[in-house]
Amino acid sequence: MKLSAKQTVDVLRAAGEPTRLRILALLEREELAVLELCRVLDQSQPRVSRHLKLLAEAGLVERFPDGAWVFYRLSGAGREHEVIGEVLSRVNPDDPVLARDRRKLDDVQAERADDAQAYFAENAVHWDQIRSLYVSDADVEAEILAAAGPGRFRRMVDLGAGTGRMLNLLAGHADQALGLDLSQQMLNIARRNVAEAGLAHVDLRHGDIFDTRLPDASADLVVVHQVLHYLGDPAAAVREAARIVAPDGKLIIVDFAPHKHEFLREQHQHRRLGFSDEEMSRWLAEADLSRVGLEALPPTRPDGLTVKIWAARRAPAALRSVA
Repeated sequence: MKLSAKQTVDVLRAAGEPTRLRILALLEREELAVLELCRVLDQSQPRVSRHLKLLAEAGLVERFPDGAWVFYRLSGAGREHEVIGEVLSRVNPDDPVLARDRRKLDDVQAERADDAQAYFAENAVHWDQIRSLYVSDADVEAEILAAAGPGRFRRMVDLGAGTGRMLNLLAGHADQALGLDLSQQMLNIARRNVAEAGLAHVDLRHGDIFDTRLPDASADLVVVHQVLHYLGDPAAAVREAARIVAPDGKLIIVDFAPHKHEFLREQHQHRRLGFSDEEMSRWLAEADLSRVGLEALPPTRPDGLTVKIWAARRAPAALRSVA
């Protein structure tokens, strides 16, 4: 269904203002918090919020609160999204204003990454102790095993391997296993842990969850365990994880349900305070995966967090060819 003439005018009017076009170009790169947009644009929060309100009313961006923060992203569907995609594709990427915005966003992202790396380096040795403050590992791991199924898996990939817990848990069901992580401190601990477990077929590499450089459809089981809440663009990480899932393979995502523990941002570098089932289901569907399981594990202590386990499957090759 095409946009009406009035809808088209409303969309173009919303985008046809310098600051709002800059906001759209920034959100094309990743979802951003209001204060991050203020910092990049060098404008006050009330002014940026007014622009965002107009963009949201026109259906060009989506607003979603996350604890005490508010994030925005480009609308994921609809004709408005297509129109804005066309507009942005015709903007000169070398425009001096947009280029400056990209550099300032790069600075914001680099600062985030430095903070995260410093945190992981400082806490790598105690990582499993920190996690145990929020969840019951035994219960979670039992549900992950159930979601994965008995195997056998030709290849398992753990994105954001951390200390190697998922590799220790699941690699015994796989012919080959690979763990990727950006933190060398985490990788060093993971190498020690998998060696002590006798998992000689596990390979651990420095790697980026947004750009794994792994072949399409190359893994029967992909696991993303307690990683997404650290990321600036979790939807992009889900897309990359889904890309490497083989036909009839599974993707298992483990993370928190929405919560309000702001101290996790301040003390533990969490960017997102959990994910809703609706949000995760949409990302999985957009990545051409069908959700096949969902488990919710309530906290074992009053100040704990609910852990969610989302399992999704790629259709078998025969069914995909018929479709």
